[in-house]
Amino acid sequence: MNRATCWTQARRRPDEDAFVVAQIDGQPLQPNSLTHEWVRLLAKTDLPRIRYHDLRHSHASQMLAAGVHPKVASERLGHSRIGITIDLYQHTMPGMGACAAELVDAAVRKAVKPKA
Repeated sequence: MNRATCWTQARRRPDEDAFVVAQIDGQPLQPNSLTHEWVRLLAKTDLPRIRYHDLRHSHASQMLAAGVHPKVASERLGHSRIGITIDLYQHTMPGMGACAAELVDAAVRKAVKPKA
């Protein structure tokens, strides 16, 4: 499955008023409910103790490091502008400048390639 198909399918919800995370009756969760459950679950494991909100940052960093387009990451994170995502997470894309330089170099070489 390609990234575009994956993103399209992931965005489907039963209806536009449905919550992504909800109680069993469809009502919104209290914000602390997730935090309390997260702490309880972590206590049963050997995982490092991180805040529940840190999962959001980890998710964003992993998406961008894996090559997910920043616009897609921005939409998933609910940022109003792609610039917010880039400003916050550009450190997770260390090869971005080198990759851009390689693409420009390849384009220039192609453009000036002597004709046989």
